[in-house]
Amino acid sequence: MTEIAASDFRPAQRHIRLDTILRLRWLAVLGQLAAIFIVAQGLEFNVEIVPCVSIIALSAALNLGLQAVSNPLQRLEPIQAAGLLALNIVELAGLLFFTGGLQNPFSFLFLAPVLISATALPARFTFGLGVLAVACASVLFFFHLPLPWDSDDPLVLPPIYLVGVWLSIVLAIGVTSLYSFQVTEEARKLADALAATELVLTREQHLTQLDGLAAAAAHELGTPLATIFLISRELEKTVKDPDFAADLKTLREQTQRCRDILSKITQLSSTGAPFDRMKLSELIEEVVAPHRDFGVDIKVRIAVAAFAEPVGSRNPAILYGVGNIVENAVDFARTAVEVNAWWNKDTIELLISDDGPGIPPDILNRIGEPYLSRRRTQDDAVGERRGLGLGVFIARTLLERTGAKVSFTNRIFPEHGAVVQITWPRQRFEAIETLEETIG
Repeated sequence: MTEIAASDFRPAQRHIRLDTILRLRWLAVLGQLAAIFIVAQGLEFNVEIVPCVSIIALSAALNLGLQAVSNPLQRLEPIQAAGLLALNIVELAGLLFFTGGLQNPFSFLFLAPVLISATALPARFTFGLGVLAVACASVLFFFHLPLPWDSDDPLVLPPIYLVGVWLSIVLAIGVTSLYSFQVTEEARKLADALAATELVLTREQHLTQLDGLAAAAAHELGTPLATIFLISRELEKTVKDPDFAADLKTLREQTQRCRDILSKITQLSSTGAPFDRMKLSELIEEVVAPHRDFGVDIKVRIAVAAFAEPVGSRNPAILYGVGNIVENAVDFARTAVEVNAWWNKDTIELLISDDGPGIPPDILNRIGEPYLSRRRTQDDAVGERRGLGLGVFIARTLLERTGAKVSFTNRIFPEHGAVVQITWPRQRFEAIETLEETIG
């Protein structure tokens, strides 16, 4: 079976486009200017306009400079993106210093850069930005200018309230960032795993196409080789020179050898065409055969039924999916693996079980998620087998695309081992499906 490693699809680094950061910074500049204008002109509160506008102007100047010297579509290195987000935090802290510190309701905007980092940057940068935001909030708790307010009726907030604001900012940064990071990471894993699934199907399709090309080439080459063989044989009969006759004999023998090779290619390709029809028992045997020489006894049991044996297309998705599950069963089994097949007029069912340690309870309900694995290490006991991972996700996804339902359980005590149940609607299994339909 095709082995796909998680590292083949997960990028080593994550990148944000400069244009994305600049758009966020311009949005912050416009929002800050609007807030100062509304407070100073609309509410007629006393605002430190000069220092606030100076900070905003520096931020705008930096944006213009980055747009002038850099391509907005370039992807920033994580440390560069984190640096710009850290600058956003420092700029916000400067504005809050002149407008009341944590008394200012806009102090919760410390969350924004940290959340952006949690969804797009590695965890270490998100942690660093979170620490910076908490540090700035802590400084503003003690050092800040008064909150712009009506001078005739000044607003005085009790210290306990400010402590609550500081604590809520800290908790919001921690909780929301962690949640955003986990959701984004799961989405990224799922996208990478689905890309791996599509790659597996593409490889299977490519191999099938190669089989067809090999058969076509064998057919086309058969006629000229037959002509060469006949002419060389006739010349060999008429030529009197022993040396020339020996050369003709060698030519005839090598031509016959080429014909034999092409004949073998044709025989191999004839059973690999994408529209081949095969019985369920034949499909099981094709899947099981590569795993019989690994020291594990594989028992195949076909139940006697009142209905004719199902016949389906030789679908690469089914072959890969069932084969991967059988391979995992062989990896985990101690001595034996059982493959049981049963059907009636409506349903086809496969049960693949082993006598290994079974599926750990903590991951039993999560089997089929991408990158879920419990690998064997050098310190583990001999009986501990390496774990399930991306391969099971791919197998389950491929099988479900063919209409199957896949479930994972453990054998009932005192027996031990894992059981995988694969169930198809018989009508769906026996329908002729092309590989493109499976992918779609």
